[in-house]
Amino acid sequence: MRWNQGRPTVDSLIGSGELERVPASQQVAEAELVRARTHVGSARQLLATDPEGAYTLAYDAARRALAAVLQNQGLRATSRGGHTVIYEAVRAQLDPPLGSILRPFNRMRVRRNEIEYRSSEAPAVTPEEVGADLTKVEALIALAEKAIPNMPRY
Repeated sequence: MRWNQGRPTVDSLIGSGELERVPASQQVAEAELVRARTHVGSARQLLATDPEGAYTLAYDAARRALAAVLQNQGLRATSRGGHTVIYEAVRAQLDPPLGSILRPFNRMRVRRNEIEYRSSEAPAVTPEEVGADLTKVEALIALAEKAIPNMPRY
């Protein structure tokens, strides 16, 4: 079966060097999902004492979940594409219908960059913010868990 939704976007990202082909591996993809779930658990433990660290872990869990979808297909972001291309490639293939689950990733990426690179205007991360986004990360992981066995290799 050939996967057609998002193919022009993915082909373009490969052509521009932002994505590259790698050996497709469901086993590696599933290992990434285990790491993502571990990060979520760690973030929950740090929520009250280190919300900034917890947010970084939550974001990394979301990134790993989306990267797992691509790994299963035989795709990986290059340093040129970075985290943004992971989102673009998965969104192109799954939105619609799953855009509402995917969209928080991009906002979280921007927020994580504010935290990581400490913009003086950026508000402090609160445990409530982390908790709310952890729920969204868990939805992204669940989406990846369902998508991986159903998406053909690229």
